[in-house]
Amino acid sequence: MSINKAILLGNVGKDPEVRYIDKGVAVANFSLATSERYVYQGKTVERTEWHNIVAWRQLAELAENYIRKGTQLYVEGRIQTRMWERDGQQRYITEIIAETIQLLGPRPADGAEQPASVSTV
Repeated sequence: MSINKAILLGNVGKDPEVRYIDKGVAVANFSLATSERYVYQGKTVERTEWHNIVAWRQLAELAENYIRKGTQLYVEGRIQTRMWERDGQQRYITEIIAETIQLLGPRPADGAEQPASVSTV
């Protein structure tokens, strides 16, 4: 038995990039920043980690309609590393494939309704 699960709570780094592929299936890509603070030798240190998030179908549509730079999110998903070759060099990227996205923080200023959370499971 094995488990591949990522749970993140952070802020979106840039507006999602959404595209539609075969048969109108939506896919969204965006970055999510998680930060930790700790005290080292009497000084507060903040360390930020950036995560590449990939959302499919309904989650991608949620991203397209409601997620913007700075939005605070709760994301659950699985970790996936992809490899490809460009200019003769192998390149790698590690992504979180979102299974659940929950919008956190204040409601939009325009008063528009937004879903509390969306899950693909």
